[in-house]
Amino acid sequence: MATYSADYLKRLWAAVERFEEAFGRWMETQEESDHSQTRGLYRTAWTKEGQDQAVVRALELDVAEAAGAAARAVAVTGASIHVAGIGVLDPIENWSQVSFPRALFTPQEVRATAARVRGRLNTMISEAEEAAKSATPGFAPSELHKVIWTAAAAHWTTHQYRVAVREASEALTVHWKERLGRNDVDDTVFWQQTLSPGEPEDGRPKLAWPGDPTDKTNRSMRGGLEPLAKALNSLATGLNLTVRNVTTHTRDELTEQEGMERLAAYSYFARLLDQCEIRRSEEESGS
Repeated sequence: MATYSADYLKRLWAAVERFEEAFGRWMETQEESDHSQTRGLYRTAWTKEGQDQAVVRALELDVAEAAGAAARAVAVTGASIHVAGIGVLDPIENWSQVSFPRALFTPQEVRATAARVRGRLNTMISEAEEAAKSATPGFAPSELHKVIWTAAAAHWTTHQYRVAVREASEALTVHWKERLGRNDVDDTVFWQQTLSPGEPEDGRPKLAWPGDPTDKTNRSMRGGLEPLAKALNSLATGLNLTVRNVTTHTRDELTEQEGMERLAAYSYFARLLDQCEIRRSEEESGS
């Protein structure tokens, strides 16, 4: 399933282990808390009294260096975390957030991410070694759209392909509902309203292909906007009905190939949406 060699994955595994060690040494100089104690308003780690600040700064640099090498492993394994109102973030790359006010992560979440990454890498290493023996053409699902792979990774690496597709489909819809503030409608209706042609209404923003209408090239592009919107609308509705609903209501397992094709469809759709602009009604835009 992976195009990454076992040697490369092992190097990522070692990089994550080095990060854990560096992060652990730095945390020995820190007081630790969590979101329940800080109520989400304060940092979740701060320097203990009596610590030599020069030593603390040197340890922070060690962690930063180790995080730079280990962050790629998070992308490969899809172990990022979705933070409400912000999006998908890598706790290893953003480890220093624990010492910021309104900390996005706790030290335990950083540790848990590193452990999760190593666990998934172990599975990927085994599969890469088997693929090398059989010379089977590889596939790198970690190169799919970040929202899709982050949601699917935990289930894909344990061969639960049906669940992986379901989680990916729901994650994409949740992602765009949150961005547009549209938790007031069912998923299918949401996509129909969001990608339909015409002007946006109050409380119903739309996604539209971008472009300056005064530019000749963009005028040509906008000439195809309505059929493009209809195509995106059909794709969104079709995926929602034929993929998400089927995987939710059945217990029949998908094959790896079937799961890969469905995830690829969602990934392509997600990349198209990323290129669209958010259009709101004049009243909302002026408020």
